[in-house]
Amino acid sequence: MNILLLYFFIVNSFIFIIAGYDKYQARKNKRRIPENTLFFFEAIGGTLGLLLAMLFFRHKTSKTSFIVKFTLILLIQLLVIYLKLNDKF
Repeated sequence: MNILLLYFFIVNSFIFIIAGYDKYQARKNKRRIPENTLFFFEAIGGTLGLLLAMLFFRHKTSKTSFIVKFTLILLIQLLVIYLKLNDKF
């Protein structure tokens, strides 16, 4: 259990940092982090980190397609958790 918590801490911290870096790069009109990279780290457990980065840095909050994809990944994760907890997966 401790390893799982450490994993989630590292993934969420990492995605928070790279989302912040992406926002910094956006302000400087420089090379950005691809959205698919952000979605990959969200999908492997970084949902909370990306959500906090979106709120803290106000990053990608006005881009509807990003919000829709973020929400879709979140809903899939919630469904998998629900099914796993009810021994249906």
